[in-house]
Amino acid sequence: MIPGSIAEAAALLRERKTSSRELTQEAVRRAKADTHNAWLHVCEERALVQADAADQKLARDEHSAATPLLGVPWACKDIIGTRGVPTTAGSRMLEGYVPPYSATVVSRLDGHGAVMIGKTNLDEFAMGSSTENSAYGAARNPWDPARVPGGSSGGSAIAVAAEHAVYALGTDTGGSIRQPASLCGVVGFKPTYGRISRYGVVAFASSLDQVGPFTRTVEDAAIVTEALMGADVHDATTMPLPVEDLRRDLGRGVKGLRLGVPREFFAHGMEPGVDAALRAALTVYESLGAELVEVSLPSTDQGLAVYYLIQPAEASANLARYDGIRFGKRVEGPDLVETYRRTRGQGFGPEVKRRIILGTYALSSGYYDAYYAKAQKVRTLVKREFDEVFGRVDALLTPTSPGVAFPIGEKVDDPLSMYLNDAFTLPVNIAGLPGISIPCGFSDGLPVGLQVIAGSFKEAMLLRVAAAYERATEHHKARPPAAVSSTRSRAESRS
Repeated sequence: MIPGSIAEAAALLRERKTSSRELTQEAVRRAKADTHNAWLHVCEERALVQADAADQKLARDEHSAATPLLGVPWACKDIIGTRGVPTTAGSRMLEGYVPPYSATVVSRLDGHGAVMIGKTNLDEFAMGSSTENSAYGAARNPWDPARVPGGSSGGSAIAVAAEHAVYALGTDTGGSIRQPASLCGVVGFKPTYGRISRYGVVAFASSLDQVGPFTRTVEDAAIVTEALMGADVHDATTMPLPVEDLRRDLGRGVKGLRLGVPREFFAHGMEPGVDAALRAALTVYESLGAELVEVSLPSTDQGLAVYYLIQPAEASANLARYDGIRFGKRVEGPDLVETYRRTRGQGFGPEVKRRIILGTYALSSGYYDAYYAKAQKVRTLVKREFDEVFGRVDALLTPTSPGVAFPIGEKVDDPLSMYLNDAFTLPVNIAGLPGISIPCGFSDGLPVGLQVIAGSFKEAMLLRVAAAYERATEHHKARPPAAVSSTRSRAESRS
C-alpha cells in the first residue's frame, strides 16, 4: 500500500521495511489502474530508475535521515516542465512536446532523490476550476466520480486523495491548488508569491502563478515546501531569503494567537453544509485557546473583477507565443496569417480562447486605462487591506470554496458560476500571500475545506495554525471510496 504520509514512507524506507522500488511499483500500478482520468502520462521506466538510485543511497545510508523525500513517489501537474517527459499543459497546442530541461521545482525534488511517477491532468493551461477544460477529458472526483475534483490541478488532487502517490505538485493562480484540495479532502498549500521558483513552469498569469504541494498532512506540506523554496537565478521574482525550517512551530498550538474571521467571506453564497462545517472549525480553534476576531476586508467583493482582468490580460500576453512558428502545434494555411488562425483555432480550447479574448480586449488601445490599469490600482488596495489586518491578527480563517464538488457538466456553460468557485481563494493570489486548505468536515458526504491565510512570508505561522486544527480533529484521515477499494483489491490479490 501507499504510505499515508511522507514521514511514514521515510520511516519505512529507513527501517528497510520496504524499498523505493516496491513503493514505486505500487504507485505506478495504481496510476495505471486509475479510473478518474487523473493521469496524462505515467513514466514507469524513469520512475524505476530513480527508485533504484534511491535504494542504493538508502543502502549506503546517504542522506536518509536528512532528506525525507528520498525514494518517495510523487505526482507532477502537467504544466510543470519535465526533461524527457511530455508536458502538454492539458492542451492540444503542446501535444507531443517534450521539454529539453526540467522546471526548477522538479530539479530540486530530483536532488532530494524523490521519485516522479508521472504527469497529472489539469484544465487547459491551468484555466479552470473543475478540470473539465482539459483537452484530454474531464477528471473525476474520487469521492464521487459523477462530480468534478476541482481545478485546475484536479489530477494532482486526485493522485493524493486516491493514494496513487504520497504527494503531488500543482500550480495556483487563483485557487488552483487550494480549491481542488478542498473538493478532494486533502491538504493544498500555496506559499507566498516569490517563495518558490516558476522557472520551467508553462506561464499562465505570471504575477499570480505559484507552485505548491498537495499532501495528506500539514507536516508533509512543510517538508515539500522546504525542499522547493529558495532563490533561483533563472526566476527574478524569487526572493533572496534563506530556506526556513517550516516545521519548527508545528507543535506549538494556537493558544494566545489572534485569528481573524473576515465577515465578507461569511456574508453570502456559501452552501449551508459548508457554512456549518466552517463554523464548527472556528469553535475548535476557540477550544484550543485562540482568540477569534472579526475583521473586514472591504475590497473582497471587487476581487473577482480584479482577478478576471489581470489574469486574462497576462494570459493573452503569455499565450501569444503559441503561433505555430516557434514551437507547439502548427496547422498550415495558405499564408502566414491563416497559419496563425488555424493553429490557434485548433490548438486552443474554448475556455482558453475566451480568456485570451477578454485579456486582449482589456489591454487594447482605449481600454487599457479603463480596465487593466484600474484593476492594478484596486489590487494595491486589496494588498493594503490584508496588510492592515495582519497588523492586528496572526492569521485569517475562511472557507476555501463556497460549495462542495459539483456534478460534471453543471457549470461548464456558465462561466460566471464557475468563476465564483474561486471567490474565496483568488484574493490571496491578488495580494501574493500564502494560503492553505485543510480538510474540516463533510457536507452531503463530500469534503469541505478550511482556508488559513497569513501575511507575506509567514508560512511558519500559517502551518502552525493549520497543524493545530489537524491535530485536534480526524477529518484529514478520511479516505474516499476510490482509495479504500484500491487498497482492498491489492490486499485480495495478495491473498
